[in-house]
Amino acid sequence: MTEQINNQPLITCITIFLNAEKFIEEAIESVFAQTYDNWELLLVDDGSTDSSTAIALQYAKKYPEKVRYIEHDHHQNRGMSATRNLGIHNAKGEYLAFLDADDVWLPQKLEKQLATMKSHPQATVVSSSTQYWYSWTGNPEDRQRDHIRELWIPPNRLFQPPQLLALLLQKKIHTPATCSVLIRREFLETIGGFEERFRGMYEDQAFFAKVFLKASIFVEPDYWDRYRQHTDSSCAIAQKTGQYHPFKTNPAHLAFLNWIADYLSQEDVKDSEVWQALQKGLRPYQHPRLYFFLYFFERIKPKLHRIRQKIWPLPVRY
Repeated sequence: MTEQINNQPLITCITIFLNAEKFIEEAIESVFAQTYDNWELLLVDDGSTDSSTAIALQYAKKYPEKVRYIEHDHHQNRGMSATRNLGIHNAKGEYLAFLDADDVWLPQKLEKQLATMKSHPQATVVSSSTQYWYSWTGNPEDRQRDHIRELWIPPNRLFQPPQLLALLLQKKIHTPATCSVLIRREFLETIGGFEERFRGMYEDQAFFAKVFLKASIFVEPDYWDRYRQHTDSSCAIAQKTGQYHPFKTNPAHLAFLNWIADYLSQEDVKDSEVWQALQKGLRPYQHPRLYFFLYFFERIKPKLHRIRQKIWPLPVRY
């Protein structure tokens, strides 16, 4: 039975962490600051070696009715996907929400998204935009850098599967941030949670590919979380080490696309638009020289346009 207070469904908040001593307390306090209070918080340790383990244990000891500490056997490090799945396995809530240990929620996050879920009972997932958060440093110049990460998905609309998956593979939309969604736990259990072969990069992309394939998703116009931008984040490290580049081919992206092909086959997906979009995504790896030419052309196209305007500033009329 789902635990309830005043007929309000319990929400399980899952925060995974690995050596997050700098930020984890701020993340936890943003959960305690929620205007909706029927939640439980699972602090799931991915084998930390700094003081974040002690911090999490202190919160679990101080607030045993609200906070639980969970870890892998023998304090192993098993990656982001396996650690989120451990949280899902231990969740009691009817709904699940994820918060990374270096990010924060705004106070109305749970209240607003639960209200949206109730007003759209056919929705399996409620999603919103995210603020790219630079101003956490306190530096005046960083305040100007804060901005909303657009999903390129029309808001205030319910999307039926697999429409968003085709658009994702066509690179016409972005996936939401993991900390920006509220999801029905029953649905997550049916799709098997996160893909554990993806320990870091593309773990969120693989997860949302599964969600987009099968979930009805309502997209909100607002944002309820702040995605901290810092040099030690998994995305920043991947970009510095060359594991991720949005406009270049790379082995990690190819592995992700090959996984999607296997997953679609496994799920016996017949949707032609999804398959066509996937084939288009694989084309750069099948024809790398052509892709390099197209990539180079896209980079110089704005310069060519400016040159044309200087040479032919007005349209020729006959």
